Amino acid sequence: MTLTGSTVLITGGTGSFGNRVARFLMSKSPAEIRIYSRDEKKQAEMSRALPDLTYVIGDVRDVARLTQAMRGVDYVFHAAALKQVPACEDYPGEAMKTNAIGSMNVCEVAVAAGVRTVVALSTDKAVKPINAMGISKAMMEKIVTAQNLMPGNTVFACVRYGNVMNSRGSVIPLFREWIRRDQPIQVTVPQMTRFLLTLDQSVELVSRALTEARGGEIFVRKAPACTVIDLANVMRRKYSNAGDDHPLQIVGTRPGEKLHEVLVNEYEIERATEDPTYITIHPEYRRPAVQLERPLGYEYTSANTEQITDEQRLSDMLDEAGEMEDYV
Repeated sequence: MTLTGSTVLITGGTGSFGNRVARFLMSKSPAEIRIYSRDEKKQAEMSRALPDLTYVIGDVRDVARLTQAMRGVDYVFHAAALKQVPACEDYPGEAMKTNAIGSMNVCEVAVAAGVRTVVALSTDKAVKPINAMGISKAMMEKIVTAQNLMPGNTVFACVRYGNVMNSRGSVIPLFREWIRRDQPIQVTVPQMTRFLLTLDQSVELVSRALTEARGGEIFVRKAPACTVIDLANVMRRKYSNAGDDHPLQIVGTRPGEKLHEVLVNEYEIERATEDPTYITIHPEYRRPAVQLERPLGYEYTSANTEQITDEQRLSDMLDEAGEMEDYV
């Protein structure tokens, strides 16, 4: 498969992932990359940095606008979502409209437009969801991965992430902002763990899905993790003039927040395959011939993955992740 000469649409294209995957796709010589989002301000700012892309104002809730935007498209990366947990807790209906119904719209329009492959972005919060954002993304996964039960030529798959470093809404930019303002770093629960995945690694995962999907899979990239207290300590020593004297404030978990991220649950692991870097969850309607040898009840979580406790390594990962673009 090649992207050369193809037309690609990225929904939610002005977000952290959309920006990074657009840069990746530009190196593959596509004929056109369309950035589809509802935020004209971010589109204007992004277009100054990446002027050769096509920018389309629209919402995944709007079928007619999606139909216009998807004409002639070969590949769709579906990243549009409401992903702030507190906001989705306050407005669960809005989360459902964008994350679930909007995703169904993307799928239906893609089939009608003759799109070759749709790769949708999901989150650890969709696994055993305890909040509105996770519930709506779990429905998104079900909607997308069920598409290939029906006859058709469009291939549908999902990728599922834990915490992506420096993505919008993640904890690292938030900690940096509190440090910059000389405000206390608010730590929820010190023992809370989070995966550490860079944006570039998230793009690699999407590339794998685009290349290997047969239809209905969920692709997961393995990643190390750390506790939030270790992350806060490294960041205040690295970025604050006060170092260890920069104040920390323990505030407890937010509504709908998990102590540890789960990327593959004990039911999914029974129909998964893996290599040293990736786990592929196969759909119920196409289980793999070989089952992973895992203890009964095993889940892949931020608590049982590789734990980063070395301060220098964590500092190096922050350098590698870079800083979040202003408009994402």
